[in-house]
Amino acid sequence: MSELLAGVVVRPDCRHFRGDIPCRPNKEHGYLCADCPAYVPVQQRILIIKLGAIGDVIRTTPLLRRLRQEYPAAKITWLTLTPAILPQGEIDEVLKLDLSATLHLQAREFDVLFNLDKDKEACALYDTIRATQKFGYRLHPQYGVAWPGNELANHKFLTGVFDQLSLENRKPYVQEIFELCGFEFRGEEYVFDTHEDKGYNWNVLPQGSPRIGLNTGCGDRWTTRLWSDEKWISLITQLQQAGYAPVLLGGEAEDERNRRLHAATGAAYPGTFPLQQFINLLYQMDVIVTQVTMAMHISIALRKSTVLMNNIFNPYEFDLYGRGQLVQPDRSCVCFYRGTCKLGTSCMEELPAEKVFAAVQASITVS
Repeated sequence: MSELLAGVVVRPDCRHFRGDIPCRPNKEHGYLCADCPAYVPVQQRILIIKLGAIGDVIRTTPLLRRLRQEYPAAKITWLTLTPAILPQGEIDEVLKLDLSATLHLQAREFDVLFNLDKDKEACALYDTIRATQKFGYRLHPQYGVAWPGNELANHKFLTGVFDQLSLENRKPYVQEIFELCGFEFRGEEYVFDTHEDKGYNWNVLPQGSPRIGLNTGCGDRWTTRLWSDEKWISLITQLQQAGYAPVLLGGEAEDERNRRLHAATGAAYPGTFPLQQFINLLYQMDVIVTQVTMAMHISIALRKSTVLMNNIFNPYEFDLYGRGQLVQPDRSCVCFYRGTCKLGTSCMEELPAEKVFAAVQASITVS
């Protein structure tokens, strides 16, 4: 689709065309639309709405691989609250949810829209953005709550609103998302940036021994996932005695704990870092031990062997892609998706350090 404006050919259907500033082929090579060898006409326009949290955005990226197979000439737009986490160059247009992005999208037309969030604003956009095909969640027209847009969304919708059904679920999250979008999940890997090209210097990390990253925090929403300092110290000691190099990982919320653990054990603690640098720090590890946190999603996305300590979530929700081990407390958890323990003491204290250590050893052999 070309248009002639005062004698100049303009191709707004090209994947590279911006409309407000020069496109990359023009900026880098001086190409004009009339004879541009980089011209790629858009055949389909696809919108993904996946706002947050960061971990859920990361574990939705396998969908990009299938979309590029099914729609190789598509222009893919992704609306999110966390644009920095998405891989640059893999998505044609990344928009952060705000008023300007909303107005912009509501004035456009898409061939396919995928809304993968139950947030009311995401569901409202499902209803107000024009698209030939729509998948995912919409607003219930009478009651204003999230509602399946079609039958494909029923399973993921129901497991999200009834604990009993969630506990019975045997499908990993990524498989559920694929099926919601009308695809069969075939083990597609995450699409993620290691940030290895940023030139970060990791001379502070131990050399010569397998590095075992220990992500010691779990956020402040579900603190029933926390493991005590005593358990971490026991694990660190076993790792050191076996010749491994434990590395303490975390953000500002874990800084005080990691300093304590470093002082008690001598385990390496490089400090806290901005998100991209933190991702690259995890990339330097051979195995990553973590609870269900953002670091878990990053570890899986980086294709690291992951030792996942889980108690309050359905273990079938997590797909480690055959890399690593999932370990749970010896006592069955009775606090499904709860932030406080009904019994007073979290069952995480019934997860022995020896059990986690054995999982690390098993993960090292397959990494």
